[in-house]
Amino acid sequence: MSDHKLGVAIVGCGFMGRRHLLGFAALHKAGVSKGEVVALLDINKEVADKVADEAFELLGKRPAVYTSLDEMMKDPAVEAIDIVTDPRTHHTIAVQAMEAGRHVLCEKPLSLTIKTGQIMLEAAKRTGMTLGTAENYRRGGANRVARAVIESGMLGKLHLMIEMWAGGDDKIIISKWRHMKESGSIGIDMSIHYADIIEYFVGPVERVWGRGIIAEPIRYTKDGDESIIPTGEDALFASMRTADGIDVQYTYLPSGPGISHRQRSLHGTKGSMLVPGDRSDGDVVVQLGERKLMGAELVAEIAKTGTHLNINDVTKAVLGPDGTGGKGAPWAAVDSGYLAVEIDDFIDAVLNKRAPEVDGMGGLRALAVVYAILESGVAGREVSVDEVITGKIHAYQDEIDQSLERR
Repeated sequence: MSDHKLGVAIVGCGFMGRRHLLGFAALHKAGVSKGEVVALLDINKEVADKVADEAFELLGKRPAVYTSLDEMMKDPAVEAIDIVTDPRTHHTIAVQAMEAGRHVLCEKPLSLTIKTGQIMLEAAKRTGMTLGTAENYRRGGANRVARAVIESGMLGKLHLMIEMWAGGDDKIIISKWRHMKESGSIGIDMSIHYADIIEYFVGPVERVWGRGIIAEPIRYTKDGDESIIPTGEDALFASMRTADGIDVQYTYLPSGPGISHRQRSLHGTKGSMLVPGDRSDGDVVVQLGERKLMGAELVAEIAKTGTHLNINDVTKAVLGPDGTGGKGAPWAAVDSGYLAVEIDDFIDAVLNKRAPEVDGMGGLRALAVVYAILESGVAGREVSVDEVITGKIHAYQDEIDQSLERR
């Protein structure tokens, strides 16, 4: 392997941009970095300068700072970009970068609509550039173990997967724009993660019956001093069927005081599996009749079947031998570890001329599964994911596409 490190520019220096920088820092600290942050881009130079100063402290080198994509594309040190901006801009930034000969890693959602996502995929095909989707939940040790359990056949023929988040409050989640339909509602923003996990575990979703609602008509800042009126759905409910005939029950409802319940479980002819929450240090628990397997015993059982457990050396370097970060690890450290693994996979894919684990189509499929829920609600019928991907059904997205055309 060449000693060359891929020159990457982080585009967007806000909340997610800084988190991605910490992912690069985790790779650097562990001594496994195959790339380096050579530039930062943000329309607010003061924000970019602040992150550049932090990059110097974390990485030992201050990246160049830009406020214009046109100007940054003139920098030969920039070989790839990591897009972490408002999703309304993902497709325009990605296409311009790929046409300028740069590879692109794009934070989820890959795009704001299927139409704009297809534009990104077409640009990648036309230019030959690598297009990856930054999807981090699957990178954690628990989800890797769960995938290996499924592949091993330990659960027998799968019948059902349950993915549920129910319970929350009326506070603004992360940021105000994430509650607005034209910029990507929180229902979409979070459900993208779970759609990716669903397809990672049980394969392509074919058909969806569901709907979205605005569960909290008014959301407030944590101190209660400000409020917003959301225009985008904050709750999604669906029944899905995969290509292999597995049923999936999906709920995302971050609303309602009282009992909070989260569940990720799989049920088959030989047993069931309960998977802990993302970024947690909980154990995957497999129940085979009266026999319960977890921890080292479960990993040993997986090994007996000859099934590959996808916890690679980079994952071990940044998240420990089990890929979880270790018992009691701080949330921020685990989060940066997850991001480090997704960043490393993209860089390695570019350097070795292979597809990243979650490529452009992988990102588009996760988006299509989520939009299938919302399109089903508008159409009042079951819809296929293929109808959404090919643009045969798009009524829910029309308003968003029109707003993008006006920008």
